[in-house]
Amino acid sequence: MAKQVSALAAAFRRIAATRMAGLPMNHPDLAVDTVAFRPWQGKQVGVLILPWAINLVLLPDTDETFRPLRADARRCWCFPSGDYDFMGGSEIECGPYHFCSLLSPVPSDEIAGPAAAFEFATQAMAELFRDARNQAAQDAREQARLGGRSVLASPVSRRGFLLGGRAG
Repeated sequence: MAKQVSALAAAFRRIAATRMAGLPMNHPDLAVDTVAFRPWQGKQVGVLILPWAINLVLLPDTDETFRPLRADARRCWCFPSGDYDFMGGSEIECGPYHFCSLLSPVPSDEIAGPAAAFEFATQAMAELFRDARNQAAQDAREQARLGGRSVLASPVSRRGFLLGGRAG
């Protein structure tokens, strides 16, 4: 696993130093980094931070069915939080991979530097594996508890605020 992720980082360090070097779309404070890669259904999934983009990336691991995608092809991958379209790529160092753009280009007013990019990537991975069905059920329970009204739609006393919107 670590070997594949290292190879992906090496490929994009080469790209950053060659064909992407000096382009105005690059975030001046970001460098190539890999964040929060983990096993998932015979693949490795994580976030690739680049000076020009932040991408969700899938790498083959034990999945024998993982196939490269043509440059003009898309593949939908289903995660607990929903379905996401991925594009394909391949580099000499790492072989084929699938990627889904999270930010491109990376706005320097929103992602100030490496720490903010890391935080964004970590949060993206957490959200990727959040079960949307369970979240929707939790939201519905909260609405039922509130009697179908929003907490923000009606005045709440100080006690009610401290008790999470319950009457008081």
